[in-house]
Amino acid sequence: MAKIIPFKAVRPTRDKVSLLAARSYDSYTALQVESRLRDNPFSFLHIVNPGYKYQKEISGEERYGLVKNRYQEFKEDGIFIQDEKPSLYIYKIVNRDGLEFSGIVAAASVQDYENDLIKRHEDTLEFREQIFKEYLKTVGFNAESVLLTYPDNLELEGIINAVMQRRPEYEFTTTYRDTHYVWNVDDEALLQKIQKIYSEMPALYIADGHHRSASSYLLAKDLKEENPHHTGEEAYNFFMSYLIPESNLKIYEFNRLVKDLNGLEKQEFLIKLDEYFRIENRGMEYYKPSKLHHFSMYLDGEFYSLYLRKAKYEIKNALDALDTHILFMTILKPLLGIEDLRNDQRIEYSHGKKDLAYVKTAVDSGNFAVGFGLLPVTTEEMKMIADEGLKMPPKSTYIEPKLRSGVTIYEF
Repeated sequence: MAKIIPFKAVRPTRDKVSLLAARSYDSYTALQVESRLRDNPFSFLHIVNPGYKYQKEISGEERYGLVKNRYQEFKEDGIFIQDEKPSLYIYKIVNRDGLEFSGIVAAASVQDYENDLIKRHEDTLEFREQIFKEYLKTVGFNAESVLLTYPDNLELEGIINAVMQRRPEYEFTTTYRDTHYVWNVDDEALLQKIQKIYSEMPALYIADGHHRSASSYLLAKDLKEENPHHTGEEAYNFFMSYLIPESNLKIYEFNRLVKDLNGLEKQEFLIKLDEYFRIENRGMEYYKPSKLHHFSMYLDGEFYSLYLRKAKYEIKNALDALDTHILFMTILKPLLGIEDLRNDQRIEYSHGKKDLAYVKTAVDSGNFAVGFGLLPVTTEEMKMIADEGLKMPPKSTYIEPKLRSGVTIYEF
């Protein structure tokens, strides 16, 4: 039932790909951005930060137009080429920790998104959807794939492994010490076979990229209304995606840091926690939860384990059973007064790759009063929430792999 299609990717020449490929813009510090823009004229960051040419901060519609201009200049200068035949792209990453991810870059259907064949587990912010929709409408391309996942499929795995026996079109290692490999697949018989396998899957799941997929859907609605000859096969009816099997996802937790105890004294806070949790003081032991509904807390120089009192908390659906939701419903909202997890300035998030030492340091610095550590969400939990039409709290998952921007570009 899921529809994916090959496309003619715009992509860097083989000799430039390692110089051009960039992480997501907001993953760099200001100093890192400055050094890359200064020292690397081929970086994709020059396209998404076009004001650097004029040493000026540019935003809004003016920036969108300049992004399009920079992109066209890269094409005119031969830094980008476009494939002559529609292709799917096998993409493999071996990251700095030795983890391997292999999947397929393809164009996924906005119709499937609308019909809930591409399922989502996170809420999106309407203003961000609209901003990114207008950006896409002006620039006319996707440079960053939405991460989609599906149940492991042995036939598809065999095809991917067979293709990866060939010499890749790209093989490059980044300064971040991740190695990337890309293979083109343009054989029509093989393309049809891959598409048929996906068409027999009842659903795909968004792992990362909820705002990107929502914005692509909104853009398609706009362009459909503007096109009296709309057929449903136009390029704007699809968005670039990276599809990998569920077993290939790596999901990390997002730990929580809160700046104050909402006017409560330490002992008063602990007594209130006791209603919902069995509490044990672990002292300086780095306690990391190992079971569902167990939490770590760092407060006033000491770690605590918090075990949910199941008799006190009713679980009626998949969301109720999710640890990030339990933490919100039992501690963050009623005790610490945090109702808006996206916008409240008193809470910050730290993904699990930074571990509990980061949480401890942040609290010890005096910038935060308390930190909470959680277990990572599982793929099954994520799917159950999506299947029930529910939405996780924000910052429930930090998911790898993270593709580089600009390696394959989808035009519409």
